Amino acid sequence: MQALFEKRSFACLAAALAVLAVGAVPQPAFAKKKKKPAATATQVPPVVIPWRPTPPLWAAENVAIPPIGADGKRQTINANIGPAQRTWNFRSAYNVAALNCRDSKYNETLAAYRLFLTTHRSGLAAANTAMAADFRKRYGSGGNTAREAYMTKVYNFYSFPPTLSLFCDAALAMAPTSRKVARANLSAFAAAELPKLDAVFDKFFTDYEQYRVNLAEWETKWGALSRERAAAAAAATAAAATKTKP
Repeated sequence: MQALFEKRSFACLAAALAVLAVGAVPQPAFAKKKKKPAATATQVPPVVIPWRPTPPLWAAENVAIPPIGADGKRQTINANIGPAQRTWNFRSAYNVAALNCRDSKYNETLAAYRLFLTTHRSGLAAANTAMAADFRKRYGSGGNTAREAYMTKVYNFYSFPPTLSLFCDAALAMAPTSRKVARANLSAFAAAELPKLDAVFDKFFTDYEQYRVNLAEWETKWGALSRERAAAAAAATAAAATKTKP
């Protein structure tokens, strides 16, 4: 009897284990759904401010530009002058090139200028005398003072630092030709070559006027924003410096 009971108990246990084994069969796994990334705000790239326009040839920002006259020409120191003054101004421009163009590549300018002075000594003296007489006629007893003031402007015009290297190049290009000028052709040569030297300055003046136009446009469009950012950067720098103090 006891043996029969043990057999039945064992059979029941076996049946139970079989049911558990069936329930333990792994069920197919379901793929987990990926979470959508959280929506982020669209990032707007910062406004890039273009460089502030700079003067041509790195000149100062307050250069006085000669206006253009009714005849369409710049009212420079060479505007409305006579033949004698033109010849003397050419000699003065040549003098500036000979003394201020120091690089060895300009040695020809100095050599040709010395020959020019020797060859045209009498013609240049006559031009100087006529120029002095003209100033006395226009300014009376103050003629010499007015002439000296005017000639100072002439020398300053041609020795203007931003354009000096370009002027030196123009004078060097002219120098070999000056060696061949006959005494009788001095005035005509000066009248023909002086505008070529002045072309360097004419271009600078035109470029400078365009720079002013570009600067005005930049100020209208970007000036306020540029100053705002500069102030913010300065404030941040000052704040950072304050924090680092012991």
